[in-house]
Amino acid sequence: MAGGMELGTVSRGFRSMFFMLTPNESSFQKVEAVPQYVEQATPFFIGLMVLELLVGVLKTGGSVVTISDGLTSISAGMVSRLPMLLMRGCELSAYMYVWDHYHLVELPWDSAWTWWLTFLGVDFCYYWVHRFAHEVAVLWAAHQVHHSSEYYNLTTALRQSLTQQFTSWIFYMPLALALPPSIFAVHIQLNLLYQFWIHTELIRDLGPLELIFNTPKHHRVHHGRNLYCIDKNYGGILIIWDRIFGTFASETDKVIYGLVFPIRRFEILHVQFHYYLYLWKKSKIYKTIIHKLATFFNGPSWKPGKSRLGDHDDNPKMLSQLTVLGMTCYILLTLTSLGFIIDQRPRAASLEMLRCVIMVTMHRYSYIKPFLPLLAVPTEAFVSLSLLYWALQSCSQLLSIKRKAA
Repeated sequence: MAGGMELGTVSRGFRSMFFMLTPNESSFQKVEAVPQYVEQATPFFIGLMVLELLVGVLKTGGSVVTISDGLTSISAGMVSRLPMLLMRGCELSAYMYVWDHYHLVELPWDSAWTWWLTFLGVDFCYYWVHRFAHEVAVLWAAHQVHHSSEYYNLTTALRQSLTQQFTSWIFYMPLALALPPSIFAVHIQLNLLYQFWIHTELIRDLGPLELIFNTPKHHRVHHGRNLYCIDKNYGGILIIWDRIFGTFASETDKVIYGLVFPIRRFEILHVQFHYYLYLWKKSKIYKTIIHKLATFFNGPSWKPGKSRLGDHDDNPKMLSQLTVLGMTCYILLTLTSLGFIIDQRPRAASLEMLRCVIMVTMHRYSYIKPFLPLLAVPTEAFVSLSLLYWALQSCSQLLSIKRKAA
């Protein structure tokens, strides 16, 4: 009997990771009766991370996580849970206060309709929590912790902010006007747990499920710093909110993970708090109080003269796969041409002329630029003269070949 109950507990714990619990087994009358699903999930976190590590080695021949990055992510997760030692979660505490004093209707806690409505409500509110965390600089200061890893694996899911919970509760308060706190306490945990397993590169595509649910494929885009990835795919469990509100993006080019301006540090307090210091220093640059406040409440990319959310003009430029392929081919052409010249091979002049044509074209259309703007004209002049020289050399070789043939 005890063994059967233990097996049932393990089954519920595992299924809670994938939002596979039924309303009957996860509806409770009192908040005190709601299981601590997140705390109980620790063995499953560990087990799935080990499984990902093993599968990653088998599929790729290498580790999907580095020790330094993985330890930083796990440390951030532990730090983010420290307030729970002193108090109940901010979201649930605030929710219970609003429910106790201001709720308008009381939907039945044991109704499947209430359970599913709460699921949709929590997931909808999470979309806006997440979106505002990207679009308001002071909220981004908390959320950037989760995006600071340049890797994408299950340990990344644990890289959570210590401070985000102190503002996210605001977005859930409308639900407290009608939905019982005990059902909210279930779904706020299940929503968080679901998002653990989608932090992996090993699951590529889930077919028709991609249309409705947030998946590893969609969430990889969200963690990318490629231009097409920035501020996209905010959904928690459902991706339909992004499709409705125009923030959805499909995975196309290979995703480059991490912050637009990487911090490249693993000290946990720096990871958690460095962006607040950055905002304070940035605000001190401006003279007017309006600009100082806008530094904190506009988008992270905002500057005077730009829209509220700013733009990505100042972001480091990401290289597409086609660009990388082109650069690789050009480097190979350069090295081959150099070898031909050293060997004094007949085709050396033609090959070097081709290389100079490509370089002049790239320089003319700003695909490459010198380190100093003052060198732009001298560089173009030098390459053009080189092109002329090697063109004359090619013509001379062709004339020489024709004379020998005659």
